[in-house]
Amino acid sequence: MGLKEEFEEYAEKAKTLPENTTNENKLILYGLYKQATVGPVNTSRPGVFNQRDRAKWDAWKAVEGKSKEDAMNDYITKVKQLQEEAAAAA
Repeated sequence: MGLKEEFEEYAEKAKTLPENTTNENKLILYGLYKQATVGPVNTSRPGVFNQRDRAKWDAWKAVEGKSKEDAMNDYITKVKQLQEEAAAAA
C-alpha cells in the first residue's frame, strides 16, 4: 500500500476516534491533514472573534515547513497513537 492510500485509510479511521479526544489532538490532526492535502497555509489568519477557525489555522501554520509526505506520515503515526490510547482506556 502506498503512502497516499495509507494516509486516506487513517483519515477515515480518525473519524472514529472517541468523543473524548482532546481538542489539542484534534488540532494536531487537522494541521497535519491540511499540510498533507493542501500544503502550506494559503489563507489569512481568522480574526480574534473567530476562535475556533483561528485555532485550526494556527495548528496548520505550526506544521508549515513539513513536506506533504512527512505530514502524511506524522498524521498516520498520530492516529495510531490516539487509537492505542483509546483502546487502553476502554
